[in-house]
Amino acid sequence: MKKVIGLVVLLVGALAMCAVAQTDGAAKNTAPANATPATTDSGLATDYKIGSDDSLKISVWKEPDLTETLPVRPDGKISMPLLGDVVAAGLTPGELGASITEKLKKYIADPRVTVVVTAMNSRRVFVTGEVVHSGAMVLLPHMTVLQALSSAGFTQFANLKDIYVLRTVNGQQTKMPFNYKDVVKGKHPEQNIPLIPGDTVVVP
Repeated sequence: MKKVIGLVVLLVGALAMCAVAQTDGAAKNTAPANATPATTDSGLATDYKIGSDDSLKISVWKEPDLTETLPVRPDGKISMPLLGDVVAAGLTPGELGASITEKLKKYIADPRVTVVVTAMNSRRVFVTGEVVHSGAMVLLPHMTVLQALSSAGFTQFANLKDIYVLRTVNGQQTKMPFNYKDVVKGKHPEQNIPLIPGDTVVVP
């Protein structure tokens, strides 16, 4: 009888160990469901590409003379003491920081550079026509046509059914319709597209 009880205890212990091992394995292989893309301290996605007219704060640790806020010129470059012109457009803040760090090694021992985008002026869209606030508008991340129009406002003469977006792709201009009245009623949500830099929203 004692032998039978001993065997039962051993079996129960083995099963319990298997269950724990399976639970641990599942926990290790499960990724968080709410994982989000990495961002910088400024809230920008880490893959944000610097563009012309953006404003950058370049900080060099323990080098106050090299720490300043600079505009990105139309040619895509910034001008820094010691280095002169440095290409910034088309790079992420991290890539630009690494580039400046490498160049400064000729003049400074162990340079530590931080690049922060303080103004995203290169990301602009335009709203024109029968709107209260026409002209250029800073393109916020994931901004849609409806969101841009809510900032621009309408005049009393606006034709809300025949709004359209002009977008240039590969040198060709495309016209995309947007019926404001339908979209706000939940109809044709596919018309409420995310805008990209250079888009023009026209309100006839």
